[in-house]
Amino acid sequence: MSTNDEILKVSTQFYDALNSMAGGDATPMTAVWATSQDSTAQHPIGGRDIGSKAVLSSFAKVAAIAQSGTIVITDQKIDLAGDTAIETGVEAGTLTIAGHTATINQRVTNVYRRQDGVWRTQHHHTDVAPELLDILAKLGPSA
Repeated sequence: MSTNDEILKVSTQFYDALNSMAGGDATPMTAVWATSQDSTAQHPIGGRDIGSKAVLSSFAKVAAIAQSGTIVITDQKIDLAGDTAIETGVEAGTLTIAGHTATINQRVTNVYRRQDGVWRTQHHHTDVAPELLDILAKLGPSA
């Protein structure tokens, strides 16, 4: 398997895990995320998480109120430099949280890093999604 194929595989695994989170189960994120204190995520609901524990916790919080959704990456471009790969594109789809559905259409950057011979997600960054922020505002501070 070529390195590019490996990156496409980990990207698919990440988006499968993201869609599992959209369905209420963030557990698959653990298998694709780099276990590192310098792992980071900047989510479409705002905020920034640093360290794999904080990142995985934030995905779990969304999964706890998520009901369904499908999110895919389009206009995908991958650049490789040694043990690091950068993927850019557009995330598109829908996400239903607490009975409210938001359209997903935002720019995304994912960074993958080879860790112990296995490619894992190191960083995930999207534009802020106003529709998701509106849903969270309706749910109040406990969301």
